[in-house]
Amino acid sequence: MTVPPTEVLRGRRRSRRAAAPVVAVVALGGGAGATARYAASLWWPTPADGFPWTTLGVNITGCAVIGVFMVIITEVRTAHPLVRPFFGTGVLGGFTTFSTYAVDGRNLFDAGSHGLALAYLAVTPLAALGAVWTAASATRRVLNRRQS
Repeated sequence: MTVPPTEVLRGRRRSRRAAAPVVAVVALGGGAGATARYAASLWWPTPADGFPWTTLGVNITGCAVIGVFMVIITEVRTAHPLVRPFFGTGVLGGFTTFSTYAVDGRNLFDAGSHGLALAYLAVTPLAALGAVWTAASATRRVLNRRQS
């Protein structure tokens, strides 16, 4: 059985209308997260030939927050369906900056700091994953103690 073309168009329109609020909250959250990241780079600028501590700190912090956030909204409370796309994808996606991480690594290579660049490129994802795991585990422990 084939679906008439008019029904296909109606389905696509419904799908776009259903996705519009999600796209809107991701965009709003992304703007807020990117603004916070930019503020961090103004407060703690990285010298042209220096180690990108701010980017590393932002990425680790954002990943730790996502660990706490995901435990709370998946294991503790039911959140509004737009909370996860707004905060998890939008705010934290805009705040963390793995594209800047890649540029920082290239800049370190270009400056001749090959060992430092390799260390930075290895440490960032490991520290970010460790931050998610540590924060999620710590959140579960705290919540389990509070329930006991």
